[in-house]
Amino acid sequence: MVDRVRTDRPRRVSILGATGSIGQTTLGLLAENPAGFELVAVTAHRNVARLAEIARQFRVQFAAIGDETLLPELRSLLTGTGIVCGGGLSALSEAAAYPSDLVMAAMVGASGLVPTLTAIRRGAMVGFANKEVLVCAGHLVMAEAAKYGAKLLPVDSEHNAIFQVIQTNPTSAIERIILTASGGPFLGWSLEEMARATRAQAVRHPIWSMGDKISIDSATMMNKGLEIIEAHHLFALPEPQIEVVIHPQSVVHSLVAYCDGSVLAELGTPDMRTPIAYALAWPKRMAKGGKRLDLSRLGNLSFAPPDPVRFPALRLARAALAAGNGAATVLNAANEVAVAAFLKEAIGFNQICAIVEECLAGLSNQTITSLDDVFALDREARHRAEAEVKHWTGRASILGAVTERSQAPWLQTTALN
Repeated sequence: MVDRVRTDRPRRVSILGATGSIGQTTLGLLAENPAGFELVAVTAHRNVARLAEIARQFRVQFAAIGDETLLPELRSLLTGTGIVCGGGLSALSEAAAYPSDLVMAAMVGASGLVPTLTAIRRGAMVGFANKEVLVCAGHLVMAEAAKYGAKLLPVDSEHNAIFQVIQTNPTSAIERIILTASGGPFLGWSLEEMARATRAQAVRHPIWSMGDKISIDSATMMNKGLEIIEAHHLFALPEPQIEVVIHPQSVVHSLVAYCDGSVLAELGTPDMRTPIAYALAWPKRMAKGGKRLDLSRLGNLSFAPPDPVRFPALRLARAALAAGNGAATVLNAANEVAVAAFLKEAIGFNQICAIVEECLAGLSNQTITSLDDVFALDREARHRAEAEVKHWTGRASILGAVTERSQAPWLQTTALN
């Protein structure tokens, strides 16, 4: 098990997904605090030039590229540095296994499952920025964390806020948790307008600067649906005790309501540097620069319930969590395929959730008892989603396709299993 709170040397950090938005923000914080941290291992999917640049700048010991065909280029770029290079999934897991105190799990999507589990199985602290890992294999991941004594530190701003609030309060006293959502770029749009939404409009988040995939998830509010499932696993709360409210200002990052009527919240500027810094320094806090929250100049904070008609992703995520079995795995896999298709402009915006619902209807009632089950169902769901994408490609927009169905039959049957 990793010694988590050593003070006789800088904290050693590995970053899985160093070239993405979370990885880049983490690197900025490490650069600001060179005496407190040592970066030892980094990974990227295909951005080999940036990966090599990071490896050289921070003088890491190990660098891994997910696309194994790019390994020769990585080795060439790092010639003479003494940095060990690897390629492919095994190399990503090797980076997670590299001796470090904290692993920042910032890979996007289900591809981060195996490397994240590798970090968990050596008892490391894991900065958990990949919600899809818990969505597609939550009960298995949490069981492994308990078995090996790993500490999961939520990095999503909402879950990090809840984590901070409950540190000094018993979880048994929690009545409910309330996840806040900005509402994304289409908060005030009609269904007709959303049906015509372009890729450029969907990735243009009004508050947060994020990668393309998570920006689309925010626009559909699937991101918040995935966070409901993540919160269920992280905080061991049933789905009815997890609420969502629209909070466009993104100042209140989430709230915890207790049985005595108290509601505690974590507030701050909408800056991912704050939750990342909290995870990096836990159980202490680290100083960081940046804008500070000034309540006197803030103006009004507003809250509203989400619209279930324009944002059906929340309904789908809640139903998948209630259904259990492999429903959440299907939800995540189908969503990844549908989002990728929208980013390629192969389908319309409203078709994303329609494709997810079609896949859930056909594949949700499958039992998950092992990682092999997760991988098999993930593959099957992706194949099904790809077929749905082909079905809709080139067709007219299916405005309201999800909302035309009240509640699919699978929700009424598998939820009882």
